Amino acid sequence: MTDTVVIIPTYNNAGTLKDVLGRCLLIGLPLVVVDDGSTDDTKSILSVIAGPDRQSLLTVLTHPKNMGKGAALKTAFKWARENGYSYAVTLDSDGQHYPEDIPLLLAHKGERTIVVGSRTTRGANAGGSFANRFSNFWFKAYTGINLPDTQTGFRLYPLASLPSLRVMGARYEAELSLLLFSAWNGLRLVPVQVRVNYPEDRVSHFRPFRDFMRITLLNILCLFMAILYGWPRILFQKLFR
Repeated sequence: MTDTVVIIPTYNNAGTLKDVLGRCLLIGLPLVVVDDGSTDDTKSILSVIAGPDRQSLLTVLTHPKNMGKGAALKTAFKWARENGYSYAVTLDSDGQHYPEDIPLLLAHKGERTIVVGSRTTRGANAGGSFANRFSNFWFKAYTGINLPDTQTGFRLYPLASLPSLRVMGARYEAELSLLLFSAWNGLRLVPVQVRVNYPEDRVSHFRPFRDFMRITLLNILCLFMAILYGWPRILFQKLFR
């Protein structure tokens, strides 16, 4: 019985999903896939992969309609806690992450440690790279912590130590807000360099304008939260640790 589960939210990534899941299953950890209202061939792919010989390793959770990556992660986190898991590795289904790098994250596992898989930006599209640099800058301003990749979905979370899942939004900004509140609550954030790949059949659901605007609005909200909650909490921890 392991204390760690792998979580993969997916939405219309049929072109890369089978390969990602097959490689994850080779790691030997339990795997939870959240089908976030996919309308492509995702359901048929999952029905084949989740055959009788893999039911002990693979669990499929389904949203009847698309609710966003943040909502999918919350569904999986709640399931993992209810089923007795202490840690969760998250990665995307678009093929950009290497499941073979999961052991690199597990090597830094700790009760109050979030391990952040930091991608190299070479090969990333310019919009995504700018959004990441923008997010990294404000994250350091709000927390004093320098992370090279605050936008990565490849992470290891200690489930019992996370702040309330209510701090997470429904879409891409959810992972950033979870990092922020975790930092403000004294969790250790450890970056670990991982490989990244952008296959030709990769489908990204990051909407450059709309999601960048959502992240920008989140940063404005976070400025007020940092003034009222984050910075005083960091100061208190430094004075009384």
